[in-house]
Amino acid sequence: MPRRRIRVTGTPEAPLRAALAALRTELGVPESFPPEVLAEAERAAAAPLPQVPDATDLPFFTVDPPTSMDLDQAMHLSRRGTGGYRVRYAIADVASFVVPGGALDTEAHRRVTTLYFPDEKTPLHPPLLSEGAASLLPDVTRPAVLWTIDLDADGRTVAVDVHRALVRSRAKLDYATVQRRIDAGTAEEPLALLKDIGEARERLEVERGGISLNVPEQEIVERDHTYELAYRAPLPADGWNAQISLLTGMAAADLMLKHGTGVLRTLPAAPDGAVGRLHRTAHALGIDWPHHVSYAQLIRSLDPHLPHHAAFLQECTALLRGAGYTVFRDGELPPITTHAAVAAPYTHCTAPLRRLVDRYAAEICLSPQSPPAWVLAGLDALPKQMADGTRLAGTVERECVDIVEAALLKDRVGDLFDGYVVDVDEHQPAVGKVQLDSPAVVARLEGGTTPLPLGERLRVRLTQADPGTSKVRFAPA
Repeated sequence: MPRRRIRVTGTPEAPLRAALAALRTELGVPESFPPEVLAEAERAAAAPLPQVPDATDLPFFTVDPPTSMDLDQAMHLSRRGTGGYRVRYAIADVASFVVPGGALDTEAHRRVTTLYFPDEKTPLHPPLLSEGAASLLPDVTRPAVLWTIDLDADGRTVAVDVHRALVRSRAKLDYATVQRRIDAGTAEEPLALLKDIGEARERLEVERGGISLNVPEQEIVERDHTYELAYRAPLPADGWNAQISLLTGMAAADLMLKHGTGVLRTLPAAPDGAVGRLHRTAHALGIDWPHHVSYAQLIRSLDPHLPHHAAFLQECTALLRGAGYTVFRDGELPPITTHAAVAAPYTHCTAPLRRLVDRYAAEICLSPQSPPAWVLAGLDALPKQMADGTRLAGTVERECVDIVEAALLKDRVGDLFDGYVVDVDEHQPAVGKVQLDSPAVVARLEGGTTPLPLGERLRVRLTQADPGTSKVRFAPA
């Protein structure tokens, strides 16, 4: 899970674009797709639809950021006649377009994951596929991997089926629209049930000790030809939508473990020392954490709109570091099969347009007793490939946040700002991080001679803001 998320509204100004272009060059990010990859994508996009079962009668819908065109998932939610719910979750069938060992496949293994920059993205697959023929866009028929997951009245899984199908989305929705319709009571049942099912799954997550962090996003907003940073706290609809993806990833992991071959997303339990540090941070931030309250319960009680709660949620991401991909085969299960934050076995299988491993996971689940030869041949190399790709994506994310902050503050060196101290270095207590009230910046704080007051308000002075070095620095005023 990223430490900080950032998204952009509008088109960044020229100096910011130049710094981002330099970052792409420095990291060796591909500028374009080779001609042979584009040619293969054109042939795949023009090919007839596969001969698979037709599920286009179901009115699927998608929930994504408003500008997204690479739509991996579409859902249809209903009540079961015997009680409980039925979740139909369609995942873009990327394997229907990619020939194993071909140019598209080779390029996808080189890129591993889509990289997101404030001014553009570097996609895993050519946009002709990822934003066109393979994307679950509204009012067009698309091939999909269709999961049908039956839940009881409490949201527990009672039956799972997965097969290929043709689907047709009826609506492209964004989180704000979903939240508004559900809150107003105007959502039709397939959409209204997202809240019922999402909240039921959230209750089960708490019961098993799982963790979902509502970490505020940083957002660049264009207003009157200038730019400013703002914080965006996730909506409840963000969490409900995420629960459908988690549900499917857990179902896929169970299917893999049952048949003895697969690739899991795993995370060891956090060491006691890390949890102990969080207890001290909670105390410093004035957050009441009684001994009888579990970590998962505490997280659920926090409001990301409150600065000291948002600061604590940022610190909580430290417990989620160390996640990786674990391959197993021939019935020999690995020592760790669970993801500590999910508190259950889990795999990535719902974003194949943007993540390489999901295509492999889908094929294993479709044929768990005899996965395709290309899947088995490439399985052992996946963990390292995904680790390298995930590491690059993390670097892109961190550097982009730093560049954006520096670009927007470059003319304000020497100015005073108000904020909260959200982190203090245990070994250097005069060094830490400050989260400004406005603009929405989280940056290094240093230069003082006394220990920083964790969780308290502090006036700080901007001492450095250089987009060229991607660094913003503050000092106590």
